Amino acid sequence: MKKSLFILLFGVLSSFTMMAQNTIIKGSVRDAVTLEPIPDVTITIEETQQATLTDGLGEFIFSSNVPLGEQVLKISKTGYVTKRYPIVVNEGKTVNIADMTLDIDITDDADLFTISLSDDELNDDTSGADNISGLLSSSLDVFQRTAAFEFSSSFFKVRGLDSDNGTVLINGIQMNKLYNGRPQWSNWGGLNDVMRNQVLTTGLTPSEYNFGGILGTSNINTRASSYRKGGRITYSSSNRSYTNRAMASYASGLTEGGWSYVFMIGRRWGEEGYQDASLYDSNSFFASIEKKINDKHSVNFTSIYTPNRRGKSSPNTQEVYDLKGIKYNEYWGWLDGEKRNSRIKEVEEPILMLNHYWDISSKTSLNTNVGYQFGKIGNSRLDYPGGANPSPSYYQDLPSYFLADTDGPDYAGAYLAEQEFINDGQIDWENIITANLNNNTGGLNAAYALYEDRNDDKQLTVNTIFTTELNENIILNGSINYKKLDSENFAQIIDLLGSTTGILNVDSFDGFQFDLSNPNRTAYEGDKFRYNYNLYANEISGFAQAQFKYNKVDFFLAANVAKTDYQREGLYDNEANAGNSLGKGDKLEFTGVGVKAGFTYKITGKHLLDINAGYLTKAPSLRNTYTNSRANNDYVGIVNGVSVTGEEITEEKITSFDASYIFRSPIVKAKLTGFYTKIEDANETSFYYADGIGGFTTDDGVIETNALVSEVLQGVDKRHIGGEFGIEAQVTPTIKLKGAASVGQYTYDNNPNLYVSSNSDVSNYGEANLKNYKIAGGPQTAYSVGFEYRDPNYWWFGATANFFSNTYLDVSPILRTENFYLEPTDGLPFNDYDQDVARSLLKQEEFGSYMVVNLVGGKSWKIDNKYIGFFASVGNLLDKEYKTGGFEQGRNANYRELQEDASLSKRRFGPKYWYGRGANYFLNVYLRF
Repeated sequence: MKKSLFILLFGVLSSFTMMAQNTIIKGSVRDAVTLEPIPDVTITIEETQQATLTDGLGEFIFSSNVPLGEQVLKISKTGYVTKRYPIVVNEGKTVNIADMTLDIDITDDADLFTISLSDDELNDDTSGADNISGLLSSSLDVFQRTAAFEFSSSFFKVRGLDSDNGTVLINGIQMNKLYNGRPQWSNWGGLNDVMRNQVLTTGLTPSEYNFGGILGTSNINTRASSYRKGGRITYSSSNRSYTNRAMASYASGLTEGGWSYVFMIGRRWGEEGYQDASLYDSNSFFASIEKKINDKHSVNFTSIYTPNRRGKSSPNTQEVYDLKGIKYNEYWGWLDGEKRNSRIKEVEEPILMLNHYWDISSKTSLNTNVGYQFGKIGNSRLDYPGGANPSPSYYQDLPSYFLADTDGPDYAGAYLAEQEFINDGQIDWENIITANLNNNTGGLNAAYALYEDRNDDKQLTVNTIFTTELNENIILNGSINYKKLDSENFAQIIDLLGSTTGILNVDSFDGFQFDLSNPNRTAYEGDKFRYNYNLYANEISGFAQAQFKYNKVDFFLAANVAKTDYQREGLYDNEANAGNSLGKGDKLEFTGVGVKAGFTYKITGKHLLDINAGYLTKAPSLRNTYTNSRANNDYVGIVNGVSVTGEEITEEKITSFDASYIFRSPIVKAKLTGFYTKIEDANETSFYYADGIGGFTTDDGVIETNALVSEVLQGVDKRHIGGEFGIEAQVTPTIKLKGAASVGQYTYDNNPNLYVSSNSDVSNYGEANLKNYKIAGGPQTAYSVGFEYRDPNYWWFGATANFFSNTYLDVSPILRTENFYLEPTDGLPFNDYDQDVARSLLKQEEFGSYMVVNLVGGKSWKIDNKYIGFFASVGNLLDKEYKTGGFEQGRNANYRELQEDASLSKRRFGPKYWYGRGANYFLNVYLRF
């Protein structure tokens, strides 16, 4: 009936393939309840994929290359139910569809993925917790939506890639950190209601804002005039990361004086989430104010402040999990009747932005942005220069230690250790404080202290983004960007735990002075100690892009260039690195270039082919540039100014390709994609305590076989190949079936160079035999099937079953070098070395496959111009226990040490694992007005 009505209203069917001259489609979009205009609604002519956005008055127009005949307009915006309007376009005529309406999408309130993602990122000290790349590719595409909402709890990574391969922007300003290349999601955590306006591109597809990464670009728009007028109050309860959440927001819409404003406040809190003692304390504040000066100029100011504190949870060995379960967390203990966590991550980095929007003409715009971010990130931990290791799961306190006694298994000792760990197994804060009080009496320095690793960043970003429509077929985009970072890095004492005598600023492990300029200095609460240095970075970049849109083919070309420089300035004269720690080191310069291209061939309106390819080089992150920036000026490949591997540090090189077949009809939408990515010349740095290594000698000539080391992998190549599939079918007006799959193989593709350094000593182990080992980081195979039911009476329900397999342990590279089979004392091969045994010891562990079932549903009531509603979800309904990741410990670094440990009934230094959450819930109630 609707289709017939529109045909009757807009004329007789014309030739579909003819293109109109002076033909126009225009109209406007309003909120179905308030009848207020809705800006930034995407209007798409489905057959041609031409698209535009509504302006501040909710209006849009197509005046170039308009197709004739029967067409369908798709009207979509985040937070609203997408609609499709059939129309008929006659040559030389104007189709004017005024006041189309959009209904609020009640299921859009189920922002569970955003919650889970940002909170897990707070706990991220390792790549094993980097499950955040999904959001970079989340869109209305069924596969990307499934990866975001269903796969993320298993630490799934889209195409096996870390989040530094995608670009996140707020108002055109890049938010990826220069330190590690990743976005710091907690910088805008808890602001779900005002972070919904996003423009998303996936993979290598073009973005008008920047060149982007191989995972795509996500631009979050906080322009005040783009928000729907009205307010919202929300309360949530969960047992995932926090127990309570409250939010309130209000948007004014565009007022008569040309002003718009949006405000939001929020709070998330809880004594612990799913893991024991994983406290949560977060506040969120947001304000955006825009002044429309005239029809061509508008200025917007945005401020974001989201201070948050999160108690971390520990990875554990299988022995520990078997004794204490998957909720166990070694980082806490009881103090004064409360759980106190020693590992707190605190993030407090306000963001200020000023944006100028200039519509030079109806076809040309210039957007200039200035952003400034400052503040701190702190990660606390216990220091024990005069006491025993306070970790309750320290290997000498577990049953496995007694069972591995050199005089034979000590079963009595193992039983006592087991019972002690089962009945307590937490940090003994009272014993720590008592030890410090006793040291006070004896005039000794503190045995224990709580300190935090701090980095205080100040970053300025300036860019300008240019867009112009040359003619009806060609759009040009370009931008120039400048980014400057000053980063202060230091350790600071935050609690002396009852001590009045402070801590001596001397390395308790080997007696080196941390700062020769102030030898034997005593540090107290609030003082810096251990290390103190600055990192400086500058980046200037530019990109240009041309998009061509025609009736049967769309294609694009894009290029990018970036100049980056880094420099370290040491503020302490570290004794172990004398002459290579204090003052400024070499300035390192990198040049990155990128080119990409792609095309979409429209076979018919239902069948499309989309192919994209790109090659780019980029500077390594600060984290993977310096060998041990806390102690010296060394960078990858260089120690004390001398080359270790004979190779210089270079830019990373990435080659990527994907091809998709897309099918869409009113009932079925499907997309099948194949992809290939090759990463070359990457670097990886890590730090750990190693036993059984060779190559280090003390000042008096004694060969050391154990040491605290920094490990550097130089010239790492990786290969990511696989396929993605997503399908959804609207089988009835109320029931939708959906499915998704990702099958990949992500492997190391070469044998990179490896060396380790300890203080000023270095040992080059040559090649690490990593080729064909799987890259750890979530399942490489994932499937999902499910359904959604939407009742016309505003209630809905959905269920999915998700299957995961091919998840691998992160291997220790040093175990795959010649050090593994050589005696650390004389450098000769072990006389008892057995290749078959060695092959078994070095086989990469694959975790078992598993299934996770999730349920979600809700109900909404419309009362006058208000909505009241709730939704709830249950994750992992069947309470399945599963490993999401883990890593081999590098402690047993040679054949004999590892064989001895692996032969025990309980390994002392077995791998450490992360487990996913068991059965969990999230409940949300809201009022929208």
